Formats: sequence, C-alpha cells, structure tokens
Amino acid sequence: MGKFRVRFAPSPTGPLHIGGVRTALFNYLLAKKNNGQFILRIEDTDQKRFVPGSIEYIQEALEWAGIVPDEGFGYGGDYGPYKQSERKDLYEQCVEQLLEEGKAYYAFDTPEELEAMRQQFQQEGKTFQYDASTRSLMKNSLTLSENEVTKLLEQGQPYVIRFKIPENRTVKMQDLIRGEVEVNTNTLDDKVLVKSDGLPTYHLANVVDDHLMEITHVIRGEEWLPSLALHHLLYEAFGWQPPKFAHLPLILKPTGKGKLSKRDGIKGGFPVFPLEWTDPQTDEKLEGFREEGYLPEAFINMLALLGWNPGTDREIFTMNELIKAFDLSGVNKSGARFDPEKAKWFQQQHLQLKSEEELLELVLPVIRKQLGFHTDGKAIRDYTLKVLKLVKERLVFPADFWTWASFFYQAPEEYNPKVLKKHKKPQTKEILEKVVKFLQGIEDWKAPFIKEQLSGFIEENQFSFGKVLQPLRIALTGDLKGPDLFEMMELIGKDETLKRIEKALKVWFEE
Repeated sequence: MGKFRVRFAPSPTGPLHIGGVRTALFNYLLAKKNNGQFILRIEDTDQKRFVPGSIEYIQEALEWAGIVPDEGFGYGGDYGPYKQSERKDLYEQCVEQLLEEGKAYYAFDTPEELEAMRQQFQQEGKTFQYDASTRSLMKNSLTLSENEVTKLLEQGQPYVIRFKIPENRTVKMQDLIRGEVEVNTNTLDDKVLVKSDGLPTYHLANVVDDHLMEITHVIRGEEWLPSLALHHLLYEAFGWQPPKFAHLPLILKPTGKGKLSKRDGIKGGFPVFPLEWTDPQTDEKLEGFREEGYLPEAFINMLALLGWNPGTDREIFTMNELIKAFDLSGVNKSGARFDPEKAKWFQQQHLQLKSEEELLELVLPVIRKQLGFHTDGKAIRDYTLKVLKLVKERLVFPADFWTWASFFYQAPEEYNPKVLKKHKKPQTKEILEKVVKFLQGIEDWKAPFIKEQLSGFIEENQFSFGKVLQPLRIALTGDLKGPDLFEMMELIGKDETLKRIEKALKVWFEE
C-alpha cells in the first residue's frame, strides 16, 4: 500500500461530541504513525440540519486538542473542494454512471404513497422495505416506461435516486477491528443516493469522496457498521477498490449502559464536548473540557485510552508517544465506559508533569481574576513561583490554585467554623499571645529556623504541638489546610504572620 490517507468527516449539525474527537484522534494517530495524511472534510449534504457556527467549532476543537489536519477544509490541498455542498457536480457525474448502467433508478413515490405501503404491510403483519421484493410494486423507472419517466422528469415531478441492491448475495468484508463481516443483500433496502433536493446522501457522497480523495483507511464509529455492506456494493458498482475499514466502539455512559450523551453530562455535571457550546436557537450552554480547565494533552490521553489498549499497564502518554504506540489491533470491539473521575486523574497527572514555570502561566490568570490586578510584574511572578513549589502537588485544575493558595495573597476573611470550634479552647488565647511575643523575637525568618525555634518554645512551655500549631494554621489560612506551616510563614513574611495571628485573637476572643 502507498501513503496512508485518512479523513475525519463530521457533519456541521452542532457541537463536536468527544466520540467524534476520538474518531478524529484515532485517524490522526494512524496517519502520523505511518507518515500519512490526515484530512478534514465537511459532510454538509443534510442542509436541513446545518447549525451555524458548527464548522468553526469543529476546526477550533481539533486545533485545541492538537489534532491539526494536514489538508482539508480551511487547510487547502490538492483534492478539494473539501466541503460536500461544493462537490455536487462530481456526485452528479457518478450517479449518472450508475443510472446508465442500470445500478440505480429514479423513484417517484410520494411520501403519502410510501406511508400507504407501510400501512398495508403493517396490516399484513409485515415490515415494509423498499428492496428487490417490493420495488416492482412502486412508482419508479424500473416499473414505468422510458416515456413515462421522461415525461415525469420534464414535468419536474419530485424524485429520489435509489441504489439497486443486488438480490440474494452474501457480501463478505473485512473490518480491521471486528474481523470478517458477512451480510446477505436481501436484508438491505434500496438506499436513497440522491435526495429530492438534488443533494447526495451520506452513502453516495462519502464513497465518492473517499475514492476521489484516495482515502486508504476509513476509521469511523460503529454506528456506521450496518452501512458497510452498502458501501462495499457501491465501490463494486463503480468498479473501485474500497479502502480498509475500521469501526470504533461506542463511548458509553458512566454507568456503562448506553451511548454517552450531552444529557448525561448535564445530569452528571461533567463535560462531553471539547469546547463550550451555546446553542444558537435555544441559548442552552453546554460545558466544554477546555473551559473546565482540562489541558489538551490530558484530554487527548484520556480519549486515546477509551477503547484502545496499548498492550501494557502504561496510562500516561504525550501525543508523540501515542503516535509511536498506536495500532488498530489494540482497539476493543466492546464499548468503552466514560469515567469522569478517571478524566480528572489524567488531568492531574499531566498537570503534575508541568514545571513551575509552565504552571505559572496557567495560574496567573486565576490570580488576576480573583484579585483584579495585573500579574505581569516580576515580583508577583517570582512570588507565585515560590507558592507553586508548595502547592503544586495538590492541584488538579489551574483554578484549584486559588483554593490551595489564596491565603498566600490575602489574609482570611473568615474562619472555618467547624475546625475553629474544635481548636478554640480556653487556653488558646493565652498560647497564641505567647506565640506572638516569641515570634517577634525571631530575626532570621527562614522556615528551618522558625521551626527549630518554635519547636523549642513549645517543649519549653510544655504545650502540645497540636494546641499550638493547629490554631496557628487556622489563624494564617482560615482552615486546617495548606502546605508546610513553616514554609508558609516564611513566604508570607514575619509582619504578615504576626498581623494575622493578632487579627485572629481579636476576632476569636473579643467579639
């Protein structure tokens, strides 16, 4: 086989679901593993379902995730146009070939006539299907004379063009994930290839496009598996060599039952779309992984392991490592359950891989949002780097920085009432007053020295460490959370430390 050429061909009917992003990712990984091309094609033949903003959303989502097309809509290339609504002439030429060779036919049946036939079959306890057994009962170019067909066309009678499925044949096909697939043609209906609006259906357009764009591998969701036999028959009818096919398993709900939907995300409070999306018709806002604070590399890592096994226990991969490790043989046949907590785990792992300098750029906007001042100065950057060294391991998302580090930037406005009630004992006031006096005498305000001196003070006064250090932490942070107490005291400084203890004494005991 020559150069690998794969495509991602979404329909612009709304936001891109993470199942679609995973399909794009697996196509991308296969292409890059084999020094091939990854193509973006927009399948917009269903104009009734087109949603404004969808195409831009698809492009932005792919670029954010690092799945950048080599060619396609918005990227150029030698096989365009890459938008199906701009390829109508190509489809007309191809369908004309099928009509001339008797492999497709005009069908003039009205919606009312089709419904009447369905009702008739239902009354007889049967299910109607437009196929080899029923096409002779219908109004089409197989039952009408050539003159009648010509007359109807000249009159502008609405019609569709259907594919003439061969009768009673077994179609044998290979799927790279599922192995051999067999389908008897008697189970297939004569699918519409061209709709009454003159635009092709997905079935015709994607086969024609994949052939003309020289696609070598079609990797798509398992919902298209029932269409595989039809597509093989279309390739055969045109006399074209089909690409290799692989049908990916579904991404399932967290319960494992059923396909993951946007409603599951709304109900469970987790995103199912890469970016935030606002429905232009209803103004409904749907969460996005990006806006939730996920790193694109964590998002991609999580998606890659939904339905694919690298063959080892390893779970953390960069994009380049995924490219080297990826193989379609590792894709599972069964559905993959989406676990929101596992997604957070991937996020935390990738966040921890970042240096303090890299994290700094992620948390400065968080500080700016909370405090409302510029964070571009050297002093605030240097200070925040020191804070990051103390709290980094606690972070899952950049926004968590404020939860774990707000007290480095401002004194607590209030104190956790539950922990305060437990640790505000009658002797606490006396202990803290002595601590303030003792700390005032420490000149070398460095964490190791503060720890050494304060430990000696506690032992000398026969206090328990808990009765001193826990109220002290509450006074400094408002809670019992936070990094090493002495590192924190060094960083906020002697004056601020004393100021906060004195404020706590006043609030706790003089109100």
